[in-house]
Amino acid sequence: MKKLLIGIDIGGTTIKIGFIDTLGEIIHKWEIPTQKDGSGDKIVQDIKKSIVESKVTLALENGQFLGIGIGAPGVINHKTGTVHAVNIGWTNYPLKEKIEEIFNLPVWIENDANMAVLGENWRGAGNGEENVMLITLGTGVGGGVIANGHLLRGESGAASEIGHVIVKQDGITCNCGRKGCLETIASATGMVHQAKEIVKSHPESRVAQLYRGNQTISVKDIFNLAKNGDEHSQQIIDYTTTVLAFALQNMATIINPSRILIGGGVSNAGDALLNPLKEKFMSIALPEISQTCELKIAALGNDAGIMGAAYVVLSETNEN
Repeated sequence: MKKLLIGIDIGGTTIKIGFIDTLGEIIHKWEIPTQKDGSGDKIVQDIKKSIVESKVTLALENGQFLGIGIGAPGVINHKTGTVHAVNIGWTNYPLKEKIEEIFNLPVWIENDANMAVLGENWRGAGNGEENVMLITLGTGVGGGVIANGHLLRGESGAASEIGHVIVKQDGITCNCGRKGCLETIASATGMVHQAKEIVKSHPESRVAQLYRGNQTISVKDIFNLAKNGDEHSQQIIDYTTTVLAFALQNMATIINPSRILIGGGVSNAGDALLNPLKEKFMSIALPEISQTCELKIAALGNDAGIMGAAYVVLSETNEN
């Protein structure tokens, strides 16, 4: 009877769930919407219903499952298994306890970005390295670090929050309440904000024309315009990668990673993002850092979270 792991990645919009074997092959994966009302209890009930239905559909037995790993946004108390995630309505929510009661399986919980770096290092672009950084560029900016072969959590679970490294004194206000965080510039939200500033200051620009025509603009639009020679869009990319390289080399000076992985929706730009970022990082990082560090686009995409969650179960149950 094949042993399986359950990986869950809770996001603000969707919850990704996967049944994964001990070799890291995804047997079945799916998504359900995140129901944020009801103080988060609906999330747990939806997870329960969905997993039970999938087990029945696939004719899987309860005895096949070794445990459940869960990646969640916000601040995780690793010792108690509680989650503080305001954006989904959880205040010190006892997620570990509730899921264990439902499934009668051991449960491990980590921050979602931590799960992503574990997943990438297990079956993705990290390739099992001892010192790896992952930065996720999406609506916000997240980060996860493996140092000397171990996940870096910190005293309160807030280690690797690279999105909240301050890179611009007196910059715009971040969701955390402070000003000038990396997230306000290098996230998809930050890049779109830069584009909207160009719309105001250069109303005849191609950026402004596209924005007026669509009543919106995306990071994909910015990279497409730059590819077609638009100088204002290229300025956004240049500024974003300059600031991001600055933040990454600061982190790398402390961690000294062999790989820095770039994930999240913005990373879909591929080489158009990676090449200028690499060039700027290499030009400002200490030679002892840059000569042993490779920057790569993360490989697992939306599967990184569930893969990392499964890996935690695997490592904690000593089945690997």
